[in-house]
Amino acid sequence: MKEFNSEVEAVDALSSYYHKIRTEIGKVIIGQDEVIKSVLISVFSNGHCLLVGVPGLAKTLLVQTVAQVLDLSYNRIQFTPDLMPSDIIGSEILGEDRTFKFIPGPVFSNIILADEINRTPPKTQAALLEAMQEKVVTVGGKTHILPQPFFVLATQNPIEQEGTYPLPEAQLDRFMFNVLLSYPSFQEELQVVKNTTSNKKSVLEKILNASEITYFQKLIRNIPITDHVLEYAVSLAAKTRPGTATATAEVNKFLSWGAGPRASQFLVLGAKCHAAINGKYSPDIEDVQAVAESILRHRIVRNYKAEAEGISTEKLILNLF
Repeated sequence: MKEFNSEVEAVDALSSYYHKIRTEIGKVIIGQDEVIKSVLISVFSNGHCLLVGVPGLAKTLLVQTVAQVLDLSYNRIQFTPDLMPSDIIGSEILGEDRTFKFIPGPVFSNIILADEINRTPPKTQAALLEAMQEKVVTVGGKTHILPQPFFVLATQNPIEQEGTYPLPEAQLDRFMFNVLLSYPSFQEELQVVKNTTSNKKSVLEKILNASEITYFQKLIRNIPITDHVLEYAVSLAAKTRPGTATATAEVNKFLSWGAGPRASQFLVLGAKCHAAINGKYSPDIEDVQAVAESILRHRIVRNYKAEAEGISTEKLILNLF
């Protein structure tokens, strides 16, 4: 890996690499700029990402492409009602020498695509909890360390809810971002159809590798943040908690539950990364606001009044700025 003379030079390099990565991903994924940005911010912030969108919006292709451009090992796990925890983390089997041997599951990879994560029961969903938080798995009383860096990029279909199991709040909270994918524009869809109905093959260049990504993850944490921006990020999360001194009148009226301290941590990390990829050496309030919607969306719970009056989660978040 290239040595940098200073952290300022390293931040400049990160910004340059980010734009190169975006260009490479753009060879395969047309549009979805905000989604790609959120996925890459979660990667460099050492977080996980939940992608929510209807079928056919290239969620799986996006994750495959990111893994390819970042030169990371990748496994796709199709979540189904009959999936067992051992199908994800692995299991111990009795070997010929009469001793138990651990056979690693697909979770032992840099990037895990948890496809349709809400189609498997809570017992199996919970198999990912330890992996997502501690970056290890425990089987038969023994702890096994996962490869670094480690990311879970999960997908969910928002419309077909029959036979699904909503993710527990504890698991939702472990995702840094909840990103909503929208339909492409007419011009973007034209380009998608043109590219995918011909023999055109895009050759992707590998921009970074695992050790370089780990270096930039540490760099993000070293980026300085001023006290007033830090206080803004923490107060933004605190405002979402109904019944507390910091809650706004609108929050008390329309929310039954607010974001926890992990939201504040992710707001700061996300703002630092957002600043760095845009060539800034310290985040400001605009950087916090840029990542706030995707970070807070799945951490606040609307009550029946909000649903009855058609008040969206996104509108409630924007009104906190």
